[in-house]
Amino acid sequence: MNLFGRGESPTEETVAVIGLGRFGSAVAESLTRLGHEVLAVDERPDIVQKASETLTHVVQADSTEAAVLAQLGVGEFDHVVVAIGTDIEASVLTVLACEEVGVREIWAKAINAKHGQILHRTGAHHVVYPEAAMGERVAHLVSGKMLDFIEFDDGFAIVKTKAPAEAVGRTLAESKLRSKYGVTVVGVKQPGQDFTYATPDTVIAAEDTLIVSGATTKVEAFASTT
Repeated sequence: MNLFGRGESPTEETVAVIGLGRFGSAVAESLTRLGHEVLAVDERPDIVQKASETLTHVVQADSTEAAVLAQLGVGEFDHVVVAIGTDIEASVLTVLACEEVGVREIWAKAINAKHGQILHRTGAHHVVYPEAAMGERVAHLVSGKMLDFIEFDDGFAIVKTKAPAEAVGRTLAESKLRSKYGVTVVGVKQPGQDFTYATPDTVIAAEDTLIVSGATTKVEAFASTT
């Protein structure tokens, strides 16, 4: 019983979000705003009732049972996000149930490394650690060297930071930031202007903000010079 018809739009993807705590609700609402068809699932009636005020498709169900997920047609969804956090047993059993009904791509929330390892071994294709990721991001922002920080799970990061003094008044080619620090300046923003893509001929001003990408350790080292 898939609640969504397939093939209605080539650009729409169907996503089931299981677990409607703060993280799961935020994911479901964001996906809905992005135009995806979202099925939200939780076993708690009060949570389901509250979620139905902002989400179109909300179901109260026990996600740890493969038969229940099969009845909902979860195996036909493009992606499933298992957003159950503190109940580790329910989290793991739900991933197992998703794997059993043939979900092609399972994303799962973990509260720690051991939880994440178990989720990987039981069928999750992607494991996210939202609390840890946010903690690290805040730590970088508190230091004052970075204006924003996003790290990916392969040790790659993108940061927004101030322009270093050594680059001011010079083109990116002249300052040789890439060869010196091993990072790439992707974009530059002047006050009151939109971001523009950086080129070797881009001249850096003292008040510029830079978007820089590269290995996490290298972008951290670069930001420390600003």
